[in-house]
Amino acid sequence: MGGLQHSLLSINGGKSLIVLFPSSSSSSSSSSATTFWFPKPAHSSAISTGIVTRTLACFSPSISPSRHRLLKEPRSVQFRTRSTPASVQPVTEELEDKPKDSSVSGDSIRQRFLDFYASRGHKILPSSSLVPDDPTVLLTIAGMLQFKPIFLGKAPRQVPRTTTSQKCIRTNDVENVGRTSRHHTFFEMLGNFSFGDYFKREAIKWAWELSTKEYGLPASKLWISVYEDDDEAFEIWNKEIGVPVERILRMGEEDNFWTSGITGPCGPCSEIYYDFCPERGYSDVDLGDDTRFIEFYNLVFMQYNKKDDGSLEPLKQKNIDTGLGLERMARILQKVQNNYETDLIYPIIEKASELANVSYATADDDAKLNLKIIGDHMRAVVYLISDGVFPSNIGRGYVVRRLIRRAVRTGRLLGIKGDGRGDLEGAFLPSIAEKVIELSTHIDSEVKGKAPRILEELKREELRFVQTLERGEKLLDQMLAEALFSAQENGTVPCLSGKVAFLLYDTYGFPVEITTEVAEERGVSIDMNGFDIEMENQRRQSQAAHNVVKLSVENDSDLAEKITHTEFLGYDSLSAKAVVESLMVNGKSVIRVCEGSDVEVLLNRTPFYAESGGQIGDHGFLYVTQGNEQQTAVVEIKDVQKSLGNIFVHKGTIREGVLEVGKEVEATVDPNLRQRAKVHHTATHLLQAALKKVIGQETSQAGSLVAFERLRFDFNFHRPLLDTELEEIEGLINGWIGDATLLQTKVMPLNDAKNAGAIAMFGEKYGEQVRVVEVPGVSMELCGGTHVSNTAEIRAFKIISEQGIASGVRRIEAVAGEAFIEYINARDFHMKHLCSTLKVKAEEVTTRVENLVEELRAARNEVAALRAKAAVYKASIISSKAFTVGTSKEIRVLVECMDDIDADSLKSAAEYLVDTLEDPAAVILGSCPDEGKVSLVAAFTKGVVDLGIQAGKFIGPVAKLCGGGGGGRPNFAQAGGRKPENLPSALEKARADLVSILSEKAS
Repeated sequence: MGGLQHSLLSINGGKSLIVLFPSSSSSSSSSSATTFWFPKPAHSSAISTGIVTRTLACFSPSISPSRHRLLKEPRSVQFRTRSTPASVQPVTEELEDKPKDSSVSGDSIRQRFLDFYASRGHKILPSSSLVPDDPTVLLTIAGMLQFKPIFLGKAPRQVPRTTTSQKCIRTNDVENVGRTSRHHTFFEMLGNFSFGDYFKREAIKWAWELSTKEYGLPASKLWISVYEDDDEAFEIWNKEIGVPVERILRMGEEDNFWTSGITGPCGPCSEIYYDFCPERGYSDVDLGDDTRFIEFYNLVFMQYNKKDDGSLEPLKQKNIDTGLGLERMARILQKVQNNYETDLIYPIIEKASELANVSYATADDDAKLNLKIIGDHMRAVVYLISDGVFPSNIGRGYVVRRLIRRAVRTGRLLGIKGDGRGDLEGAFLPSIAEKVIELSTHIDSEVKGKAPRILEELKREELRFVQTLERGEKLLDQMLAEALFSAQENGTVPCLSGKVAFLLYDTYGFPVEITTEVAEERGVSIDMNGFDIEMENQRRQSQAAHNVVKLSVENDSDLAEKITHTEFLGYDSLSAKAVVESLMVNGKSVIRVCEGSDVEVLLNRTPFYAESGGQIGDHGFLYVTQGNEQQTAVVEIKDVQKSLGNIFVHKGTIREGVLEVGKEVEATVDPNLRQRAKVHHTATHLLQAALKKVIGQETSQAGSLVAFERLRFDFNFHRPLLDTELEEIEGLINGWIGDATLLQTKVMPLNDAKNAGAIAMFGEKYGEQVRVVEVPGVSMELCGGTHVSNTAEIRAFKIISEQGIASGVRRIEAVAGEAFIEYINARDFHMKHLCSTLKVKAEEVTTRVENLVEELRAARNEVAALRAKAAVYKASIISSKAFTVGTSKEIRVLVECMDDIDADSLKSAAEYLVDTLEDPAAVILGSCPDEGKVSLVAAFTKGVVDLGIQAGKFIGPVAKLCGGGGGGRPNFAQAGGRKPENLPSALEKARADLVSILSEKAS
């Protein structure tokens, strides 16, 4: 508490009074005591009302290490960070002791926001997945992301205005989580959006009304920022809303002009800040001062398009994009010191405190920091796993893995042991995750249904990481030993490199503070500058790759104004008359295309299915006829894609004649290929149903491919499927096929479909009306793909492979229908060929192959044994070439080339020689077993190793001369290379170096 001592008194029936006295070390010259009264924060319904003591957020926190600099958040529709140090003394504030107000709970704040804008004509839309349908970003990082195609003009607006509460993930400032009052990896962004409807005046008016009337924030405590040149916004805030000019600050482009990239939509923005300490007045105000202000509402006025030359042109459709941080508003309304003490996060912290057997209220700064990290990270990983992101070493999976590992190592720092249920070796993350899931009802209603899968994944990942941590401890011990040895050899101060410290941090989950503490105990310092460089490099790469929403206005937005959506006829027909509305060659619009040219054709209507939902696009032909049905042009279609929302792009080649815009064509789908796709798509639905039945309902789809020749289905599961499970899955599917069940398809409202139990496909976005495909009694899914009318059309189903493609993600490939017959015929052909070659019956092939493999293994072992004997014989001949080095201690040394002996035989020769030469002895052997290949081996006896010479370290530089590398134990090491021509000189250098080192050590 800033050098103040305190005395805690209990008065008035349990209320607490804290009296602060300056300590002897306090810099304050005043000796008077200061009294603080604070109400207990309404963290959860389990907490009673009362009084707790705490200092206000009007002074700088002291828990942030100097080497961790606060970083600026990415310029997207989210708050920006402006951090300016401020030296402000704590102030006294007295707040009423009143019952908890449910209207300021996190759930209530969220609903009040949505209801406020719904009453003003906004349609409430659900949060999109944390896995965005956008290749430019790794995760959903802003509320506007799901509307990006509308802002770009690539998709039509379904409604003119909308409001959402969006789940978001950001990890670019993960090191600041818990160190500031507002940084999070997972957060909720409340937003209201206008697509060419209302603009600046309405957005400002409603934002102010929401803040001051709906939420009841005192107008005197609200400050406004506007872009320096945005006089319109300034005038609205001042003259229409009535905010005094003293509380409206003009900011520069860096702070208050939103851009999506080098080019594209952009515009000025305006922000609303809450002032925690208005008594500090109007002089020298810095809105980036976290000790006084918090930005809670950001309004982006998307009114310009930035061109290639940097100039701005007005957008044809001006948009509004806003973001209000739920956690920030909860902090303000619940009157707590930071976002973590709101009822959105604090119950999670309480659970972690219980497991760690510490009290958050009385914990020191380090313990509070660690509890906040766990509270934040557990929210992130639970919602990520719920949305289908599982721990792995790449992409989104790595984000989850890293957050889980930070939570695990943070829990270990807090002293958490076991699962809290008596198992001291158990995982503790699932116990905390249960609290996150309990709080998820109004954030994402689907989380509770996925709870078993989430908890199992967390348990498995935590226990796996604990083993990694133990390996890291061994590596640290080894690295410290090497640092001490190197310092002793070179007469320097022992120091662990920054790269090694970062490796321990990044790969093995070691906090650098632990590495430093352990190293100092051993007398080794840490190169913190090197560590900071490595950390900054990783952070820069992470920010550049994952935290910018890229928008650009392209030529195809103009095309969208000219071309209407394509009418799809393919559910009921494989052939239809259509009109060519546009032709594209190499991305440019043309009027006519001649024979032999590749072309993209846009039709007003089509029977061709465009790739979506995992199903590839149809193949077929476009025919142009005239007169007596005489063909004048033929276009072969090899792919169909969707663009600009729902415009079908037919990609093909002009095989005959000339195709022109405005011509009528006969569009005909290849019926055989369409049937193959239908068969595989329905079989995919049956496969998912069978998986849920055999391995558990919690398994979920992680991707799919429906092609003509096969199907591929990715699903979340933690282990390979057993052969018996695969057989059961095949049996179920073939049984359903044999039942000859008629499929049912219907269109219904999305909520009705979900309530009926329909499964949504991974990564797909749905409108208000959805198409439901049902195999009665077996499967019901939301799906826009093409399907058979009766399961009997599938004929048969066969799994051809099952494998892991990422941590926690498995893949099944299978064939059905015509592809199944082709697969079986191919296998039969290969089996007949084997039978002919081996001269056995089909049922005897397995036994015959096993016998052949065993015979081959025995023959190879015999050859290896003979080679080893030959190598030992050669070694016995060259042993006489050994010479002695040293005066006080004679060491026998042998460095020789053994021609073309293989690596295993070379090893046998080296082992024979060190035994024959006796201790102390050092042997270096080399050979060229194959063209372009070098083998090396170093064998040292104990007497040589005791002198401080290690075989593993010695052989490495020798191997490098031969274009390779290697290593091993101190007494024995092997290496290889790719430059046999360098072997003689490498062995010569090895001989010289060995003699030099041993002469010095043994003198």
